[in-house]
Amino acid sequence: MSVRERAELAGARRVVVKVGSSSISGENAHKIQTIVDGLAAAHARGTEVVLVSSGAIATGMPYLSLDERPVDLATQQAAAAVGQNVLIYRYQDALRPFQIFAGQVLLTAGDLENATHRSNARRAMERLLGLRILPIVNENDTVATHEIRFGDNDRLAAMVAELIGADALVLLSDIEALYTRPPSEPGARPIDTVAHDDDLSGFEFGATVVNSVGTGGAATKASAARLAAASGIGVLVTSADLVDEALSGASIGTWFAPNPAVTPSSATAPVRTGA
Repeated sequence: MSVRERAELAGARRVVVKVGSSSISGENAHKIQTIVDGLAAAHARGTEVVLVSSGAIATGMPYLSLDERPVDLATQQAAAAVGQNVLIYRYQDALRPFQIFAGQVLLTAGDLENATHRSNARRAMERLLGLRILPIVNENDTVATHEIRFGDNDRLAAMVAELIGADALVLLSDIEALYTRPPSEPGARPIDTVAHDDDLSGFEFGATVVNSVGTGGAATKASAARLAAASGIGVLVTSADLVDEALSGASIGTWFAPNPAVTPSSATAPVRTGA
């Protein structure tokens, strides 16, 4: 049953959590432990958690002596190949004290557009969750091309949430909530709740690229949240530092209320790939 209010997150059956590159790489790599602590607490309550984690390219960059995100596809693929290995190790190391094991799931956009691949991905994640494994999903940057990429992992997270019939989606950001305009600008106000049919055209969510390692931002989170909410999945957008509070149902962040006319389902229907 879908979570209709953010306070219900503590009792959710199944939740997808997404974290971006800037929250877990570089000087913020230590925040992986904070995120894992929150996920482990939800896991202990019985919630099935799927983590969609960016960060493979950003994590691999130092090992390739790169100071900024590469622009050519081959170097991006090389950085992802190295970084994904390190990233999963860091997550598993943080999970070890809780006796939780991670399972790596790498997807391309084509996997969710192809009926057979989509069914296989769903079945694999369902089995991992049934075994109390924590699936960690990322785009398969080593083989993805510019033409077949998701574009950002916020959209991937929304599609995964729909794929597995999640009760809620939590999009973790660098700020506590979405604002009516970039928070550094005068007059910016935090947005508490967005109804499924609200008009967001009057809000200014800012540029897509927010730093040298990430490719997401407020605009992509709002778009992904609307995509999931339209499928009947409630979405909370908040800070990565507040993941435990978010999964405990605290009154924080920006809540995108799900479409009440739609019930999330992990049936064999195609996952919608557009906003």
